[in-house]
Amino acid sequence: MGRSLGEETSRLDIAAKAGWLYYVAGKTQEEIAQILKLSRPSVQRLVSLSMSAGLVKMRIDHPISSCMELADELKAKFGLSFAEVTLSDPTSASTVLGIAEACASEMERRLSVGEPTVLAVGTGRTLKEAVKRMPSMHCPQHRIVSLAGNVGLDGSASVYNVVFSMADKVQAPHYPMPVPVVASSPKERTLLHELSGVRSTLQLAMDAQSAFVGIGDVGPQAPLVLDGYITPDEVTEVQKAGAVGEICGWLYDAGGTILDCAFNARVASVPIPSVDRCEVIAVAMGPAKKPALAAALGRLVNGVITDERTARSLLGR
Repeated sequence: MGRSLGEETSRLDIAAKAGWLYYVAGKTQEEIAQILKLSRPSVQRLVSLSMSAGLVKMRIDHPISSCMELADELKAKFGLSFAEVTLSDPTSASTVLGIAEACASEMERRLSVGEPTVLAVGTGRTLKEAVKRMPSMHCPQHRIVSLAGNVGLDGSASVYNVVFSMADKVQAPHYPMPVPVVASSPKERTLLHELSGVRSTLQLAMDAQSAFVGIGDVGPQAPLVLDGYITPDEVTEVQKAGAVGEICGWLYDAGGTILDCAFNARVASVPIPSVDRCEVIAVAMGPAKKPALAAALGRLVNGVITDERTARSLLGR
């Protein structure tokens, strides 16, 4: 007797999960068997099915129903125009492979259109991983601009700069933000922003039709602290002022409002594009990012790419 449509769909769901764990998360078939509570021969057949059914190409190409439902709920709850939820690795809360793949796919889709567009990018580990997974593209009709400063306090290049990484993958004009993420003083920031090259980059970034940004938490292990832009004492001060997250260096509170504070007065990055005229997509996951992500959704960003575990937490499950 043949399988029913429901049984076949369920089998493809499981095959997609097995394929994701094997090809994206890099798990062995033995590890997948333990995760899915199946025998190793069953896992071997499911991984094979994920390939033969066309679910696995360069990425998992199967709309897993639970992730789609979570994405729809996120859009409804936070008033988002875009949401994508990927599977979570059951054995790791830190791997960004899934959301990096999804981000790469979405950036590729937007750059594949013929009509010229301006795409803005932030900075961070996840976005850099996403760019690594993009195919080589030739799209000189588009322009790619950085939202974040590309220089450290000591003059060195930012480790997690994205616009330079994209230059190796996407043949399109690139516009870095040739300033530090954080200036030494508000006066220095004003002087930097008055430079003609910086002014033109600022204007181009503000004209972007879409933007992809990382989300940073505010704590002892926050990216701003690890990169030396803010001291532990300053972290304590901005936390008292209500800071819960940052985007491209800009600190904001639980209501998604950019803080009026001494630190933000020195941030030299481009102001976060307004969601009224730009689709700003946050790419983030994990418990440490949840407060910052929840505060930004629907206020500072109107799109999100995250994983299943984080999505459920954002929805209060």
